[in-house]
Amino acid sequence: VQLQASGGGLVQAGGSLRLSCAASGLTFSTYTVGWFRQAPGKEREFVSASGWSSGRTSYVDTVKDRFTISRDNAKNTVYLQMISLKPEDTAVYYCAAGRPGLTNWGFTGGYDYWGQGTQVTVSS
Repeated sequence: VQLQASGGGLVQAGGSLRLSCAASGLTFSTYTVGWFRQAPGKEREFVSASGWSSGRTSYVDTVKDRFTISRDNAKNTVYLQMISLKPEDTAVYYCAAGRPGLTNWGFTGGYDYWGQGTQVTVSS
């Protein structure tokens, strides 16, 4: 199983990026998929997640109305569209996949597979 995160980069405050997480060796449509981020010197934090069957999504309050998680099951890929980026969004962003029994989407230990991370840097 491999999760490949991509799409990070350097952007000015107010700009946009779209992160992608492509899976091989598993079918995303049967997994809850989450995005987490980790800034230097800080713990990894939950950003967003998409449930495997209900279409339900969840976001941390600091990104609501700015970030959107979506799936393309045909491409076995999950996206995180980020707009109105702020310097405090600067972090390494990781995608993760958890089996259907995962209930606490914000708990890193509940996810079975992790991508390698992609750097997002927002300049002021």
